[in-house]
Amino acid sequence: MEIGIDSFAAFVTDRNGEPVGTAQDAMRELLERIKLADEKGLDVFAIGEHHRKEFLDSATSVILAAAAGMTKRIRLSSAVTVLSAADPVRVFQQFATLDLVSQGRAEMVVGRGSFTEAFPLFGLNLQDYDKLFIEKLGLLLQIREEEVVTWSGRFRPALHNQPIYPRPVQEKLPIWLGVGGTPGSFARAGSLGLPLMVAVIGGETHRFRPLVDLYREAGDKAGFSQDELKVGLHSLGYVGRTHEEAVESYYPGYAETFTRIGRERGWPPVTRGHFEAQNSKWGAYLVGDSDEVAEKILRHSESLGGIDRFTFQMDNAGLSHQQLSESIAMIGEEVIPKIRK
Repeated sequence: MEIGIDSFAAFVTDRNGEPVGTAQDAMRELLERIKLADEKGLDVFAIGEHHRKEFLDSATSVILAAAAGMTKRIRLSSAVTVLSAADPVRVFQQFATLDLVSQGRAEMVVGRGSFTEAFPLFGLNLQDYDKLFIEKLGLLLQIREEEVVTWSGRFRPALHNQPIYPRPVQEKLPIWLGVGGTPGSFARAGSLGLPLMVAVIGGETHRFRPLVDLYREAGDKAGFSQDELKVGLHSLGYVGRTHEEAVESYYPGYAETFTRIGRERGWPPVTRGHFEAQNSKWGAYLVGDSDEVAEKILRHSESLGGIDRFTFQMDNAGLSHQQLSESIAMIGEEVIPKIRK
């Protein structure tokens, strides 16, 4: 099983949700954490895509390219590329270039994203949410397979025998499909034979088993081997020296962040009871010491019929660079060896 980090390149924030420090400091510290993850033996570091004040990840491939020059072995991915609001030609070119810069370590996770700011920003209609994604995913996969592309669709000008360069180092640039809880998305990933990244940020992880089974069944019907049908899991997590230390460090910033986002979406304020339920034995969160986090990753894997990758989302709780770095180090030094043992 591969273990990694997903980051939204978030600012450290105060209790009012206002950024602490400068954007330059936040970006420098993020790159230092990617370098540390590489040194500590983590397998992948992924950067999201947002277009909001509190995040610095609107140009994901640029951050990953900078990280490529500071790292040696860790795989570098998006988490997720908001493909509905992007041009598949440019997405492929950017990540093929990243693959060249990193000597074959680039990947992408494509999805619709959990925020909607990209749609008005790029002049797109939110009502076309699903149709945009389906069409653009089809074009992206065709570009991956064909150096010279002929294609036509509704949302982008047609391509007529158009060569698309550069080509990546890897023969087949890895493209994962990022999904939430929609059955159609799981079935689509399986029918296309794409590795699946499941974002579970609430509820009980084992409840996603029927959807993962649907993915595997769709892939089997489409003629893909089970070895090709990889499953990744993305959840909120943070590793501390003790359970108490981890929770007391993580909870205040988590509560502020999700209460603030909740006001935008009509959710009730976060309570400690809600957090404890999500961080319980079967809950989706992995906040605790290295023993319980390792055990929980293995338990989640078993409940989903086996997973190939797990990624922590931890920079959403106002944690300092030092706290995040110490957690990454413990993941590499303590959690990964326990899982692989």
